[in-house]
Amino acid sequence: MSKKDSPEINAGSMADIAFLLLIFFLVTTTMDVDSGILKKIPQKEKNPPPIDIKQKNLLEITINKNNQLFINEQTVAISELKEIALNFIDNGGGFNKDGQNCSWCNGDKNPKSSDHPTKAVIAIEADRNADYGTYITVLDNLNSAYAQLRNKLSVKLYGKNYNSLEATYKKSDKNKAPILEKIKNIREKYPLLISDIDVSPDMAKR
Repeated sequence: MSKKDSPEINAGSMADIAFLLLIFFLVTTTMDVDSGILKKIPQKEKNPPPIDIKQKNLLEITINKNNQLFINEQTVAISELKEIALNFIDNGGGFNKDGQNCSWCNGDKNPKSSDHPTKAVIAIEADRNADYGTYITVLDNLNSAYAQLRNKLSVKLYGKNYNSLEATYKKSDKNKAPILEKIKNIREKYPLLISDIDVSPDMAKR
């Protein structure tokens, strides 16, 4: 009985198959991407000018290591933060640096609160052991307060909210200058004055 030759396997295309499988896994595999906050950081000045802020023009928000929220050393719930920020920013109890009052403000004009939206500074002091999620929630509430004030003023002045102005500006290809002027006007009246302060655990034991 003659010995039969065993069939050979053609391995010529194995490299191509392996390469295709590699491409398949690269295309279908998802990778986790670290999320963060899109925020512009101002350039560091060599000789920064001294900053003189009256206490009434400063809203100090502290997040301690237990994720408790304090505003001007008083405990508050995060659900109350937006309303507090709105009242502070829009108070209009005094004048800006040019001696002009805030004719567009709808606040209580409390002399013990902020003078003008251009002077109302919000400082966030977060303990290093505080949860990142708590910080994000605080920042979201503050940004929401500014967005509400800007939208309200934009509707009053231009019949269109601030978010719509920005969307129209991004989509427009021609004659963008008038829209940009409106956006700048709203931003100048309600500038985003939020400052981050990194606090050590010893500084935030309130």
